[in-house]
Amino acid sequence: MAIGLVMCASVARAQDDEARLASARAAYRSGDFTKAIEELGPLLKRDPKGDRNAAMAREYAAASFHHRGEQNFREGKVKESVADFDRELELVPEAAAGHWQRGISLYYAKEYEKGVAQFELHQTVNSQDVENAVWHFLCEVRAPDGSVEKARKNLIPIERDGRVPMKEVHRMFAGELSPEDVIKAAKDAGDDAQFYADLYVGLYEESIGKSAESLATIKRAAKNPSSQNHYMGDVARVHVKLRSKEAGSEGADK
Repeated sequence: MAIGLVMCASVARAQDDEARLASARAAYRSGDFTKAIEELGPLLKRDPKGDRNAAMAREYAAASFHHRGEQNFREGKVKESVADFDRELELVPEAAAGHWQRGISLYYAKEYEKGVAQFELHQTVNSQDVENAVWHFLCEVRAPDGSVEKARKNLIPIERDGRVPMKEVHRMFAGELSPEDVIKAAKDAGDDAQFYADLYVGLYEESIGKSAESLATIKRAAKNPSSQNHYMGDVARVHVKLRSKEAGSEGADK
């Protein structure tokens, strides 16, 4: 009798697991990541070692937290975005080094020291990306005791990013070229190059205290046709949204 009850309980749990996983998959595919996470909750409480359903639940939940973190970022909910990315990494800590999206969310959440650490970690798996060096610089400038001079001293060296105009962008942040040099380098290279030139010139202008010029430049990046369907385009739009909101609040306080 006892064996029969145990078997019934085991079958019932397996059926419940399958139902939860099926529901989570359907929610995930439809883009309802919150529902997917909720469905997987009970499975996440179990040790995934030797438990196939619990292990599968962790994979789906980590992906759901990642995509919801990106959704929250696009909506300007940067603290919620960081929280989702952190929850993702609790489930799959091995993904931490590659998580540049978390670093950008940390920057906009004003958690600059954590941003510095994230971009330094990302450098270990993506060693020739000017964008990583730039976001590390931006976090260094705004971190406690940070400055443009300190950030330039600690600028991550990059030698093999062949995208136009990334070489010029890196030299601009190093203080060797002007924003005009970057814009000129991108002029005849197409919309994508012009987008990145405007985005990083704008971010550079902001880092050196030229806030008004910065916002206008990044607005141009946000409207670039090539920026409409990728994450860095989302970054430009979120930047405009957040900085415009901050500027409005500052004006209201005066």
